[in-house]
Order: sequence, then structure tokens, then C-alpha cells
Amino acid sequence: MATIKDVAREAGVTSATVSYVLNNSGRVSAATRQRVLEAARRLNYRPSITARNLRSGESRIIGYAWHTERPGEWTPVMQQFLYNLSEAAEAAGYHILTFITDAADPAATYIELAEMQRVDGFILANTDVDDPRIHRLLELNIPFASFGRANDRWDFSYIDVDGEDGMRQVIEHLAAQGHERIAFIRWPTLSLAGSYRARGYRDTLAALGLQSDELWLVEAENTPAHGYEAARQLMARPGPLQPTAIACVSDVIAIGVLNYLHDHGIVPGRDVAVTGFDDIPAAEHITPPLTSVRQPLDTIGQRLMEMLLDILHGATNGTRQVLIKPALVVRASSAPAQSLPDRDRGASSAPR
Repeated sequence: MATIKDVAREAGVTSATVSYVLNNSGRVSAATRQRVLEAARRLNYRPSITARNLRSGESRIIGYAWHTERPGEWTPVMQQFLYNLSEAAEAAGYHILTFITDAADPAATYIELAEMQRVDGFILANTDVDDPRIHRLLELNIPFASFGRANDRWDFSYIDVDGEDGMRQVIEHLAAQGHERIAFIRWPTLSLAGSYRARGYRDTLAALGLQSDELWLVEAENTPAHGYEAARQLMARPGPLQPTAIACVSDVIAIGVLNYLHDHGIVPGRDVAVTGFDDIPAAEHITPPLTSVRQPLDTIGQRLMEMLLDILHGATNGTRQVLIKPALVVRASSAPAQSLPDRDRGASSAPR
């Protein structure tokens, strides 16, 4: 049986373009539309279902895509989320179908699975700014709920963790410990979750009247190796510009920071405070145990599944958008500034 990918290959277009033609959506030239229709006829392609009548049947399967990881990247948070989501799905009589998306056309596999009636809907995660998957699923009216936002314009159902509030808790905690020179290691700007956390860092420093310096804000990919390099950059600053605390956008990056400090004779939690975000299982077992921000992944998985089932069964009159506040978990890695060596306690703060 021919698939949408076969038609795309025969017509020399993407799977998404085939979907646009078959569903009379999107901007496709007349010549391309004719080429796709002729290819579909030659292959005797018959979609088992289209996005418009997806709800007429049930597969009892929910689709979930893994994102493409960079070399060395470690995503324990999303692994835990998938486990919690699977538990919630099975409790409701559904199963999770995982798949890999094409980075060049991230929405294509979603559309194909929907048209083939392989799934009843999708749970999305790892969303980016103006996420193309969300744009296409909304355009084709394919049911989904998302762990994460995309922008302030699109109207869709999601649950997200309030990263701004989480970072506010971190910075307020470090300030209460007496730290004034607080650095932040963030993800590259494309990351929407990272942007919210970075905003929380900046806004809280300003609200507390703490001085800041662009030298204390560095970017790193989500690997321990990149966290290690970011720590090297920060600790290479002259004495008065060295941070006494390093807040990290993730626990994975924080592990790299701790490794750097250990390797260079700097005692984390005594000489420099370190915090993470996500509270992965390893956080309480590393040396010293890592102060972090806990996301209620079990609750998120359960509520996302309930949200999607309401959409599938027509039990909701509109979108639901939920922002959950995380919880700060304080451990030994974020010591009071008073425990710092005398030579650091007397150093002046960096200029604005």
C-alpha cells in the first residue's frame, strides 16, 4: 500500500506538500498540485483517514516524537516525562507511539501518522519559538496538547512550567544567602524554555537591586562538556568580576560546572555556589548535592493526557492553557556567601 511518503517521492515534493494538496490547505502552485494528484493516482494512494475526519475512529494510540539530540546531549528530564506520560496514557486505556521527526520537515511525520489513522492525537514537547509542528497541526485541525508554549499569538492547549518563577526562586535564594555576584549559564536563544528562565534571572536581579554584568551571562548547549567550558569562561574573570554563585539553566549544565570547579581546586558550595534546574534524579547524589528547581512531571503527564482526551472526545469548549509553578529544592551546593574565603568576601561587585 502506498504511503504519503511514496507519493511525495514520486512527485518530487515533501510529505507536507502532499498533505497540503490532499487537504486543500496551504499555498501550493497549480503545477505542483497537479503533479501530486497525478502521482497519487499512479500509485493508487488512498489515505485511510484525513485530518478532517480523524475523530471518527479511534486507534487508542497517542503519538509522541523524540527530538534529535546533539552529540553528547543528555535529556533525563524528557525521559522521565515520557515515562510519566506513558503511565497516564495506559491508565486511560491508551498507549504511546514514539517516533523520530525529520529535522528538515518536522511536521511531516505527524501529518502522515494522522492521515493513516495510526494515532488519535499527539502530545508535543521540546517546543521552540513559532514551532512549525504546532503551526501545521493547528492548520490541519489535528488534535494535540503540548508540554510547552510557542508564542503569544497561537491559540492551542498546553501545560508549561513557569521558568521565570523558577529562576526567580533561585536568584532570591542566592541573594538571601548573601550572594551579589550571580552568573547565569543559559541555553542558546532559540530555546523558548531557556528564554523564560533567562528572563526570570534578569528581572529578579533588577527587582532585588543587584548589580549585573553581561560577562556573567554565557550560553551553553545542554551537555556537561559545554557547562564545563562555560564555567571556565566565568572563572577566568579578574577577581572582582568572578561570580560567587553560578545559576544554571539545567542540571546537566550544572554538572559540567561542578566538574570544572572540582578539577581546579574550587570547592562548590564553599567557594562558589552552584544551582541547577529540573531536579533530575542524579541531582541529590552528586558532590555536593545540587540545589535545583523541581518540575512536577508526573502531574504534567497526567494533566496533559486528560487535556488531550477532552479534545478527542469533544468535552471542552476551548483551549486550556496552564502554567505550573515549580518548587526550589535547596541542597548543599548553594552555600551562604559568608562561607567564602576572605579574599572573595571583600571583593567589590561588578559594575552595571
